[in-house]
Amino acid sequence: MPMPIADLEAELKAAFPDADIQIDDLAGDGDHYRARIVSKAFAGLSRVKQHQLVYAALKGKVGGELHALALETQAPA
Repeated sequence: MPMPIADLEAELKAAFPDADIQIDDLAGDGDHYRARIVSKAFAGLSRVKQHQLVYAALKGKVGGELHALALETQAPA
């Protein structure tokens, strides 16, 4: 079952309230997204740790409701 883009954005905003978030539906099917997230929460963390924070925030939805999520994460400049 696809995850609506609004639901994905709401989950990410709840986890990273300071973040600038941009989400693109890559296939037009509500199942393959790219998310660009810029948040202070990522400061000083490796890319792997940043992505782990995002996956944790989505509470197991990646691989279930959300088939694929390409991530671009960074701390503000």
